[in-house]
Amino acid sequence: MRRFTPFAILAAVGLALAGCGTSNEPSDDTSTGAENTPEETTAAATDEAETPDDSTEAGGSDVSGDVEVFTWWTAGSEALGLEALQGVLAAKYPDVNFINGGVTGGGGSAKELLQTRLQANQPPDSFQVHAGKEAQDYIDAGQVTDVSALYEEFGLTDVFPQDLLDMLTQDGKIYTIPSNVHRANVLWASVPALEQAGIDPQATTYASVDDFIADLQKIQDSTDLIPLSIGGTWTQVHLLECVLIAELGPEAYLGLFDGTTDWAGSEVGGALEKFGTLIGFTNDDRDQYDWEPASQMVVDGTAVFNVMGDWVPALLDSTGLVDGTDYVWAPAPGTDGVYDFLADSFSLAQGAPHPDGAKAWLDVISSADGQEAFNKVKGSIPARTDLDLAALGFSDYQQQAAQSFATDAIVGSIQHGAAATIQQGNATNDAVSKFTTSGSTDLETFQSELAAAYAG
Repeated sequence: MRRFTPFAILAAVGLALAGCGTSNEPSDDTSTGAENTPEETTAAATDEAETPDDSTEAGGSDVSGDVEVFTWWTAGSEALGLEALQGVLAAKYPDVNFINGGVTGGGGSAKELLQTRLQANQPPDSFQVHAGKEAQDYIDAGQVTDVSALYEEFGLTDVFPQDLLDMLTQDGKIYTIPSNVHRANVLWASVPALEQAGIDPQATTYASVDDFIADLQKIQDSTDLIPLSIGGTWTQVHLLECVLIAELGPEAYLGLFDGTTDWAGSEVGGALEKFGTLIGFTNDDRDQYDWEPASQMVVDGTAVFNVMGDWVPALLDSTGLVDGTDYVWAPAPGTDGVYDFLADSFSLAQGAPHPDGAKAWLDVISSADGQEAFNKVKGSIPARTDLDLAALGFSDYQQQAAQSFATDAIVGSIQHGAAATIQQGNATNDAVSKFTTSGSTDLETFQSELAAAYAG
């Protein structure tokens, strides 16, 4: 199979954005409460962060001062991952003082506050941004610094996969450094709920959306379970992109962003119709929830399926559920062999008050120790390819995800900033919200609004 990469999106889509608008897109993985993470998990993450292995590089002791890092990692596994990175920073750069600029609300209040600070020339030293098209606003506004030289200095060109380097490169320059890689197109399922519905837990790799719909109908007809749990608008866009990938295939999906696939065409129309059908199997109160309460329904066994990214295992495992026994996972229906990509990355802000501290932070988040400590807790996989995940004790899921990232066709996420600009993402969210709250019947208007969002 040809390996399609996010770079194809960036190369094909015009890179300029008008202005530097803010995003209303909710965080893909902002936890709704740290109480879902047991104290023993916190302790384990802290111990790991404070005692990095012998591979921790020396040489950071000559850097001193502050570094303010702006993230939306304020709770749950995200906060634990940030804590783990602080531990590695303290070990490698003991004279650098970490200032946590975290703000709750990844796509809404956090990004709006960040934009306010940037426009007021009061930037943090480094801030979180999804890798890919989401960074373009900041680049166009001159709010981030070219960090290409740091890739050479830190040896990242030798340990990051070329696909990722290509995706990060814009006009020959790189502006952010990723701390991890996530997969968006994952189907999660409760084993007890599957068994109650008479569905084999080992038979949940669906070849098509139609096959999936058939089982959802079976669940709805024979049980009181929620066939497919979902949250508010951003989680619905997340589901939509998985349906588009499944129905169009990776090449045509990428064509949505370079003009070779027509958003107004019949193939997209068919995908939108199936998306509307899927929404009909979801919980009626979906707009009240973020991703975590929707996933909690699978934890509780009140819902059978949930389509969400691979930040979900941190929630599942924190509740004591066991992969393969209490829950199972598979590629989202119809997307086996495709890796829907997103990554958290960090910038060196233009005009950073403490550029040396920012460089120390970027060194840590891209280092072997930093990526090991962070990703073990976060549930994502390292962007680096030189880590032996099995030997380091990464989960079975993470090991399989890393293998998929190395071999599958890679496409970029709309909802999580790899494929869509902030403006396009906002317009997509608006169109989806209008469609799902109005009963998912006006397909013509829905499709025309999506086509307008990506026109030009």
